Amino acid sequence: MRVTRRRRYLSIEVALVALIAAVLSVGPSGPARAADPPFVGWSAELPGFTWEYQPNSSDDCVSGRIACVDKVIKDMQRRLDPLATSCAHSAVFGLAYLRTTQVYRRTAATPGFYQDPGYVNHEDATFAALYFSAYDNWSAGRLEQVPPAWRIAFDAAADRRVSGAGDLLLGMNAHVNRDLPFTLAAIGLTAPDGSSRKPDHDKIDEMLNQVVEPLMAEEAARFDPQIDTFRTPYGVGYTGLMQMLVAWRESAWREAEQLVAAPDEASRQRVANSIEAQAALTARSIIAGTSYLPPVTNTKSRDGFCAADAGQGD
Repeated sequence: MRVTRRRRYLSIEVALVALIAAVLSVGPSGPARAADPPFVGWSAELPGFTWEYQPNSSDDCVSGRIACVDKVIKDMQRRLDPLATSCAHSAVFGLAYLRTTQVYRRTAATPGFYQDPGYVNHEDATFAALYFSAYDNWSAGRLEQVPPAWRIAFDAAADRRVSGAGDLLLGMNAHVNRDLPFTLAAIGLTAPDGSSRKPDHDKIDEMLNQVVEPLMAEEAARFDPQIDTFRTPYGVGYTGLMQMLVAWRESAWREAEQLVAAPDEASRQRVANSIEAQAALTARSIIAGTSYLPPVTNTKSRDGFCAADAGQGD
């Protein structure tokens, strides 16, 4: 039954990725890179389910105080600023993550939006830490410590290989399909009274729905005008992107359940390896759907637009 359900989730994800990639693609697909990053058991780099939410901790992030979200936002801004100034293609996801966290901060401060805002604040910090780790290790050349899906995303951005939409999807895939299951398993899926934390997990989808449209407009205004070409009069493009996110996040929760339910380390490692492999596979499908194909399509227009905008100090 579990295998059947897992296959159903994967079929939904693959269909949505194919649809979004086709809509967002700025030109014909290019072939996937021949040399893929090596695959190893990246879950060994993660804390062994010990980074749990502790409301009484003196640490702002472990206790889930709003001050931790402010710190995360500052850390994101610090990493984004040089990327945006240099028109690095990885700035696309950096901006998306920053704006998402800023909107999350607003909802976290709204009474009643989440059942346990402290828990979700703690999740926010834990989730961001995995992105920071992957980005910092890749930037420092410690490639053996970078998970495959993230390495594919960062390499594509550095090579200026895919469209702005491709850069966005690659970052989303690595963060949601790869990082999120490990984050959820590490911080705990149930409250002290035994109730599920899933209602707050699902509430994040409502928050994300506030982010997508203004974010895409800003990405188009700053980095790549083509990233917003899938807008339609009825918002179908935005709805498709949002539904893909919902499907990915639902799958991440189910994978976290499998990690937690694993009866031994070998079983847990098999689940972890599956998560890593699927995220890398999805990344390669995004590459195939959004790569530039010189001389028919290339990055010159996008880079020139961004450079002109950056030169104006915007």
